[in-house]
Amino acid sequence: MKAKKVLFITQEITPYVPETDMSLIGRQLPQAIQEKGREIRTFMPKWGNINERRNQLHEVIRLSGMNLIINDTDHPLIIKVASIQAARMQVYFIDNDDFFQHRLMAVDENGSEYTDNDERAIFYVRGVLETVKKLRWCPDIIHCHGWMSALAPFYIKTIYKEEPSFRDSKVVYSTYGDHFKTLLQENLATRIMVKGMEEKDIEAFNGATTCLDLEKIAVYYSDGVIANSHNTNREIIEYAKSLNRPTLDYQPSEIYDDACDTFYDEVWNK
Repeated sequence: MKAKKVLFITQEITPYVPETDMSLIGRQLPQAIQEKGREIRTFMPKWGNINERRNQLHEVIRLSGMNLIINDTDHPLIIKVASIQAARMQVYFIDNDDFFQHRLMAVDENGSEYTDNDERAIFYVRGVLETVKKLRWCPDIIHCHGWMSALAPFYIKTIYKEEPSFRDSKVVYSTYGDHFKTLLQENLATRIMVKGMEEKDIEAFNGATTCLDLEKIAVYYSDGVIANSHNTNREIIEYAKSLNRPTLDYQPSEIYDDACDTFYDEVWNK
C-alpha cells in the first residue's frame, strides 16, 4: 500500500531563508514528492528575517485567531501562506509576535541563542497541528525536519492520537545535527502540558536538559528516522535502531528524493 498524503513540518525552506542543507531539502523534497503523485502540505516558522512583501506572504484569516496557552500565557496563532510558483507548492507559515515576528532563527543579531528556543518549538508544533486539524486534512506520513519540529512526534502520539487528522498517521523524524546549545528550561515539562494530558504523558521530559534529549524523545515517538546530514549525531541513529525503528542513513542529494519516497512506504506499511 502506498502512502498518499505527506505533511512536512520543516524548520527552514529556501528562498524564504538563506540556503543551508536543511533549507534546500525543505524546498526540493516536497516538490519531488508531489511530482511523484503524492498530495503534500508544507509548514515552516515565520522567522523574523523573512521578507513578507518580497515573498508575497499573506495572512489566512480563516485559519488564524486561535490562542495557544503555554505556561498559563495566551499566545495568538497567526497563519500566513505563500506560493513557490516554480514548484506549484504552497507553504504555510506559523507566526506569533512574541516567538517569531520580530526575532531571527535559533540565534539573535549578535549570534546569541534565544533562551526560549524550546518554548518556540512548542508553539510552532502545536500551531502546525491545530492548523492541520482546521484544514480537515489527514496525512498518512508526517515528515519532521530539525529540532524545531522535535516535539511533533510526541504530541501526535499522545494528546492528538485520537484526532481524525492524525489517528492513522505515521511519523518520520529527520535529524540534522543542528542542535542549539542552550540548556532547556527547567520547567519544560509544565510548558509542554496541554489540557487533557496526564502527568505520565510528560515523564520522558523530566530528565531532559539538552536539545539532544529532545531529539531522542522525537525518535522514541517516531515510526521512522532519517539521518539527513554528515553531522548527524550517531547516538540518535543507534538509539532508533535499538528501538527497532526503521532508519535511513545519510543519502547523497542525487538519490535522496527517491530514497525518501521509498522509505515513506516502508514506514507506512510496517
